[in-house]
Amino acid sequence: MLTRKQIKEIKEHLGNSQSPVFFFDNDLDGLCSFLLLQRFLGRGKGVQIKSFPCLTGEYFRKVNELNADYIFILDKPLVSAEFLENARQFNIPVVWIDHHDINRKEISEFVNYYNPLLNKNKTNEPVTALCYEVTERKEDLWIAVIGCIFDRFIPGFYKEFREKYPDLSVDSKDAFAIFYESRIGMMARVLNFALKDRVTNVVGVLKFLMKIKSPYELSDESGENFAIYRRFNQINPKYKKLLQEAVSTGRNSGKLLFFQFSGDLSISADLANELIYKFPEKIVVVAYIRGMKANISVRGKKIKERVLNVIKNLENATGGGHEDAVGAKINTDDLEKFRNELAG
Repeated sequence: MLTRKQIKEIKEHLGNSQSPVFFFDNDLDGLCSFLLLQRFLGRGKGVQIKSFPCLTGEYFRKVNELNADYIFILDKPLVSAEFLENARQFNIPVVWIDHHDINRKEISEFVNYYNPLLNKNKTNEPVTALCYEVTERKEDLWIAVIGCIFDRFIPGFYKEFREKYPDLSVDSKDAFAIFYESRIGMMARVLNFALKDRVTNVVGVLKFLMKIKSPYELSDESGENFAIYRRFNQINPKYKKLLQEAVSTGRNSGKLLFFQFSGDLSISADLANELIYKFPEKIVVVAYIRGMKANISVRGKKIKERVLNVIKNLENATGGGHEDAVGAKINTDDLEKFRNELAG
């Protein structure tokens, strides 16, 4: 949780901004964090960060293009020194809200940095939950739930959501069960695939989500949300086919479930999440091969340190994430070595 002082400071930063830009990570925790703050404030533009794992310096051009007077960074573990130095030189305040494990000393004092892992009472809830602590708009309760369950977290306000929207929810203590078995979870999956589109189409999705009044405007396909469901209907059959292949692999694997694929869709994290839900006792590795690089999503109990120890010996490998969910990028030639060392 954020402290009262931190919540007050974030609200003050929001209030002081006239033309803020919100850079958010390319998933539902990032998206929902942005929506909560933007809808609370009633102004500001959102920019989806597709670079991994870092918000790179090239994104600073969006600050100038949008004539922004404030920068908010949401759910991103790393921000390049080039990006922050540009912000400092242009004297644009930076507010960074995150929940990844990081050393505060590595972040410039120029940055207004908020992370509950650095508080006295350490917690690790998604950034969506932190933003909802700031905004507390009951009409946006459903948005907060979507961001949290996507990040495998059941917030304290889920009970309130169930009371308000019993037809959209299920009674469960497993966030992934809510994600895969409820109507609000279905809406989350639809939005998740809508983010995997061209920038111009994602901008249209953001505009729609910034103005809707009720989750029921999204719960069923309609003329208003056609573009969102169109993208879901394009991706979902391909996803289901890959999932079926991966599940078959999982049934015939030992402790390590290793699945790799290629193609035009980078959905390794989505596959890894559903696979760990189906095989909770395994270590799940899903690798998306694209040219000379492999994007890898790993799920498993306390798997982060193990993955980082493996990739530190691989050339040009990067990675990071949470204790039970890690992302990495390695050279394709190192994939077999990565697999064998992780299995060992």
